[in-house]
Amino acid sequence: MSAVDIARLIRQIPSQYPFVLVDRVLEHDPAGRLVAVKNVTGSEEFFEGHFPDEPVMPGVLIMECLAQAAGIWLLHDAPDPGRLEVHVVGIDGAKFRRPVVPGDQLRLEVTVQRRRRGLCRVRGEVRTADQRVAEATLLLQLTDVPPPDVDPSARVAAGAVLGPGVRVGPYCVVGPQVRVGARTVLHSHVVIDGDTTIGSDNQLYPFCSVGLAPQDLKFKGEHTRVEIGDRNQVREFVTIHRGTAGGGGLTRIGSDNLIMACAHIAHDCLVGSGTIFGNGATLAGHVEVHDHATVSAYSGVHQFCRVGTHAYTGGFTVATKDVLPYSKTVGNRAHIYGVNTIGLTRRGFSPAAIASIKRAYRVLLLSRLNASQALERLESEAPTPEVRVLIDFIRSSPRGVILKRRRRTIGDEA
Repeated sequence: MSAVDIARLIRQIPSQYPFVLVDRVLEHDPAGRLVAVKNVTGSEEFFEGHFPDEPVMPGVLIMECLAQAAGIWLLHDAPDPGRLEVHVVGIDGAKFRRPVVPGDQLRLEVTVQRRRRGLCRVRGEVRTADQRVAEATLLLQLTDVPPPDVDPSARVAAGAVLGPGVRVGPYCVVGPQVRVGARTVLHSHVVIDGDTTIGSDNQLYPFCSVGLAPQDLKFKGEHTRVEIGDRNQVREFVTIHRGTAGGGGLTRIGSDNLIMACAHIAHDCLVGSGTIFGNGATLAGHVEVHDHATVSAYSGVHQFCRVGTHAYTGGFTVATKDVLPYSKTVGNRAHIYGVNTIGLTRRGFSPAAIASIKRAYRVLLLSRLNASQALERLESEAPTPEVRVLIDFIRSSPRGVILKRRRRTIGDEA
């Protein structure tokens, strides 16, 4: 099997980046055996918390390595891998002989014991060098994925790629360079064009448009792209434009975002995951919105500005500088109203983490220090990871950050 074949089959496994746990296939026997390799580099995200001082690969992920290796064998044997998904439905007799640590190279060997209809029982063994690491018997299930469902009134160009289970509703238009991931739904009158990649399980509602040419007078028809992740909700009349050559050529949106009706995301914007855009929220070109930020209704963010992680930007706000992480920022022009305590609590931040953020904001906003002196003081106090994010955001700001506090006047409500 060539590396291209392996990559194609990996994309059919439900676990995707960063949880693809098979790097290479060494041996493939159509009669029922496969040997693969997983290189444990130490850069994997799970090592940060499991465990910080003595990193160990979680046992469940070792089992996932075996399951993915078995899935590659099953999909390679299938007439049409794109119509199938592999799911683990049982693990028996799992044993772990020694920990897996950064630097190990895992040899994954799976042997098919029995196969009946959609179920397959495989025996898996994990080794590193000459030592046995783990072993188990896995029960896998092959599930049929329905083909794309395209309404007769829709217009899907010949070159477009629709994943399994995609539904294209009435009067939608899909261009020839568009790729839509599994189970994404285009409800009706949706227009997608240009070099646009949309992930899995997204919902695109009527009259939204994605991937059309940017509203930039410098754009001369050059090849640029839009990339959208998984599980996003793009509501009615939203517009998302592809990038420009001067801005890197890419507009990118992460996963699990809610983009409400009439919002606009302009060319070359980079939007993280878990964000919320209110009705009519507008990003000018080259804007960055970091993970879990909120841009409320009818707010506008100026070109080249950033909205920090877990920031809350209130309705009708005009932001012409960077919006600080964890902040509440509201107004035209924008003023800072302190820490987004409610949002942080809802996101699971501990009371200690919220308290450290509040202390940092007191230094930034209430002390008599200028911004440089405040940052030096914060760095001298052994900042927590949350405060470090705040410090790095301010230091890397090209346009400056919003530090102007709202001044109360006589007659203001308490």
